[in-house]
Amino acid sequence: MKVLLIDDERAMLTALSQLLSRIEGVVVVGMVRSSAEAVAFVAQHDVDLAFIDIKIAEDSGLTLALELRKNHADLDIVFVTSHKEFALDAFGAYPLDYIVKPISMKRLEETVARAVRGRAEKLSSSIVDSPKRLSVASLGGLQISSEQGDSLKWMSRKSQELFAYLLLCRGNRAAKTRILEDIFHDREGKNSELYLNTALYQLRKTLSTHGMKAILVSDREQYQMSLEQIQVDFIQFEERLSGFPTIDESNEEAALAAESMYTGDLFEDKPYGWSLAERERLSDLYESFAKRLVKWLFENNRIHQAVQIAKKLVRRNELDEEANRLLMHGFAALKDWRALHLQYKQYEALLKQELHIQPSAELAEWYGQYTFTEPSPKT
Repeated sequence: MKVLLIDDERAMLTALSQLLSRIEGVVVVGMVRSSAEAVAFVAQHDVDLAFIDIKIAEDSGLTLALELRKNHADLDIVFVTSHKEFALDAFGAYPLDYIVKPISMKRLEETVARAVRGRAEKLSSSIVDSPKRLSVASLGGLQISSEQGDSLKWMSRKSQELFAYLLLCRGNRAAKTRILEDIFHDREGKNSELYLNTALYQLRKTLSTHGMKAILVSDREQYQMSLEQIQVDFIQFEERLSGFPTIDESNEEAALAAESMYTGDLFEDKPYGWSLAERERLSDLYESFAKRLVKWLFENNRIHQAVQIAKKLVRRNELDEEANRLLMHGFAALKDWRALHLQYKQYEALLKQELHIQPSAELAEWYGQYTFTEPSPKT
């Protein structure tokens, strides 16, 4: 693993180099202190992994990362910084990791191991990665954009639905009989196959305009769409969550960035009945992760951030007691008694109206300790 270090502080370069030298298989091939030096170095040397400071003197590490990626798409980027506030912006450069100083040896080893695994998987694959030509935003709706930023123009709703269906297969084959049942169930017999063939033809025509006709493969009984040239948000989201078995100080900003990726449910504004099971699975995955993150933020006095995510959880499911409890806990921590009491009363009324039940005894008892702190209304 050939590593380049980019930081304007000589002491940081030395310290990071010493830590990395203790990791088997890592070779620090260069240490530079400016963006110009980094661009020149990467143009002349093989580099697998670059550790970049967010602020390099007067330069931006984010801008540098994007510049390096233009000509070296397979370069893995790790941001190392003391500036937590740049975390969300940093993930626009699709880094391998974002490490906040001080750096622990354990965290560094984990990051390098991820880089090594990623490169091993690419090497073992018989398919060479191609540049992403399409970007799919499916969380909160369905928007497909070309690499130029233009939205794809669909010849029909069914061709778009067929694309979404094959997308959900994640590169695996889909049986024709299953597609007919899921997408063309309102057509009978030969008519359903005719509509499928028409949608398939239209989908190929749309893909051909972007030089991607070959990614769609079919025979008489099965259909398959390669995702090698497609960047898919719900797949990236799930992969990102897999990196958080625990949430701690070393990955809290990365966790916040991962949470922000979930902008809505899968194909939210589309009437795709066949996607409901996957939509629910991803929704459960998000909510479980978000609740873990909220609890960690509370424990570490990041109250305002915790409240914002808790509000998002309650908007998603107003009957979820755990989400309501987390939000009320946040209001209590902020000493916003008015918001606390309003939230409890709204939740209590909703439970009565929708389910004809009362809040749990545990929640009612917790809320009871605050009932006398509400200020008297002004006259």
